[in-house]
Amino acid sequence: MSRYIRLVWDFFGETADGTAKHHLIHLEEFMTKEKIEYFNQGVDSKGELHALAFITVQETDVKILRDALKPHRAFVEKLKIPSE
Repeated sequence: MSRYIRLVWDFFGETADGTAKHHLIHLEEFMTKEKIEYFNQGVDSKGELHALAFITVQETDVKILRDALKPHRAFVEKLKIPSE
C-alpha cells in the first residue's frame, strides 16, 4: 500500500488567497505536463493574511516535486482510494 503525501505552499499578505489560487493552477499544469497522478488539491485560507495551496501525491513522486517545486511543508495524508 502506498503512502500519500500532502505538499503545502504557504502565502502571506493581503494577496495571499489570490496568490495561492494562482499557484494551484501552475501546480496542476506541472502535474499534467510531467504525467504525475495527484489525488487531492486545493486552496485553504488560514485567516486574512495567510493562505495555502496543496496537492496530494504518492510518496514515490515526492522527490520530483520537492526538487522542482520546493514545497514549504509536507504531511502524510490519510486517504481512502477506491482502487486499494
